[in-house]
Amino acid sequence: MKVLEAEFVKGFMRMADDGWQQGWHERNGGNLSYRIKPEEVEQVREELAPGGWTPIGTSVPGLAGEYFLVTGSGKYFRNVTIKPEDSFCIIELDGQGENYRVCWGLVNGGRPTSEMPSHLMNHEVKAAVTDGHHRVIYHCHPVNIIALTFVLPLTDEAFTRELWEMATECPVVFPDGVGVVPWMVPGGRDIAVATSELMKKYDVAIWAHHGMFCSGEDFDLTFGLMHTVEKSAEILVKVLSMQPYKRQTIQPNGFRHLAADFRVSLPERFLYEKQS
Repeated sequence: MKVLEAEFVKGFMRMADDGWQQGWHERNGGNLSYRIKPEEVEQVREELAPGGWTPIGTSVPGLAGEYFLVTGSGKYFRNVTIKPEDSFCIIELDGQGENYRVCWGLVNGGRPTSEMPSHLMNHEVKAAVTDGHHRVIYHCHPVNIIALTFVLPLTDEAFTRELWEMATECPVVFPDGVGVVPWMVPGGRDIAVATSELMKKYDVAIWAHHGMFCSGEDFDLTFGLMHTVEKSAEILVKVLSMQPYKRQTIQPNGFRHLAADFRVSLPERFLYEKQS
């Protein structure tokens, strides 16, 4: 089967285009990766042509030998659907999880996303804590989430509670809450380590003054998670633009009743009583 005929590649391309249509990917901003299933690798193996090995810049032994679909560094999300062979690639990791090689794509040169250490370290964590179910890592630059990192305390508690309050579905969609990484230089190991620590507890990590990372089982769930968090942030930005306080909101006991009815568990540390 041709790579571009595979359903997992079509899903990858659709998600990239959906993010572009939302306005989350200015210029070459953002990146997307998918841990390919073994049977999917076999579907497209006839088109794979492995190149030379390149160091990842970190070690991910838990992903040794795995294949990934990854957007390219400096590539534009708006081109994923019209120039797919130039915009993303399939990579293979070596037996130690320390090197990668491009097996398909990036036909005009280039390399996988500069955030690859963050992607792979987070894939390793999420594969371990979800028993292999999570396969998608998505990073983008949603305007409203970024705006809130300039006005809210950069704590998991503050962001989780404010986002939960903005839409009733939020505690159901991300019941574990969200994590927050203070501003750090992107693309390096330090921010990758900080994010992967948060991903042990959450499916969402907010990068202060930069963007957001989400993890999920498939493209629909991961995009839906990102979309829900950003819509909640948009509501909060609009509320704060009208007046600096809320006249009414969902209270802690309301969240507890919601959790009981929808059979989700909400950490009590997010259900604190606010100071009036």
